[in-house]
Amino acid sequence: MRHQNNLNGVNMEFEELVKTRRSVRGYKKDPVPLKVLQEIIEVAKGAPSSMNTQPWHMHIITGEPLERIRKGNTENMIAGVAPKRDFPMKESYEGVHRQRQVDVAIQLFEAMGIERNDKARRTDWVMRGFRQFDAPVSIVLTYDKYLEPAAISQFDLGAVSYGICLAAWERGLGTVINGQGIMQSDVVREHANIPDDQNIMICIAMGYPNDEFSANDVKSVRANNEDFVHFVGFDESHNKPLEKPKKEMA
Repeated sequence: MRHQNNLNGVNMEFEELVKTRRSVRGYKKDPVPLKVLQEIIEVAKGAPSSMNTQPWHMHIITGEPLERIRKGNTENMIAGVAPKRDFPMKESYEGVHRQRQVDVAIQLFEAMGIERNDKARRTDWVMRGFRQFDAPVSIVLTYDKYLEPAAISQFDLGAVSYGICLAAWERGLGTVINGQGIMQSDVVREHANIPDDQNIMICIAMGYPNDEFSANDVKSVRANNEDFVHFVGFDESHNKPLEKPKKEMA
């Protein structure tokens, strides 16, 4: 199936859409039209969910409320306020997961020309995450608290998040899934008017990519299939080419 890329008027294959998408961390200040956001959500909500529960809520924020969230997040982090999330998660990675985190950080810092001993620029880079990368739009995804323990619902929110990122990319918009932006959940809840009976899971920064922001050219490296794929029950018969369907007699 081919898709229309509304940014430059060319058709885009699904595989091309997936392979060219990358996380965008620098944005133009141009507002994102409400109609485009509605189109993105209309596409993304087709994501599968367990037993069709569709457990997601989406709080789409821009303008002054988003600026207040940026300000509150920044002030809390500078003041040393401990992160507060609505559900437990592992704050530090180990082994291969840590190495992949380090690898993409190296790619980004090299693209931005940030030296290892440049503490000021490294700190500013970290703070960008708490400012939701200064994007003009932030989509905060939540789910109903009564769903806890909510591993399956969180999985479903992950599916719809990917749908949002792909639908946005197809329309010339960049995104980055951003955990730092909701680490001060009380700040986000207050300024986004999120009900107390919902848990904040993640946010997605969104906007038109700034082509002059070097880190936007970074495409993170994916592991080889052999590192994580395990085929079970396959034999030589699965290597045979597929037979073409026979034509029916008239």
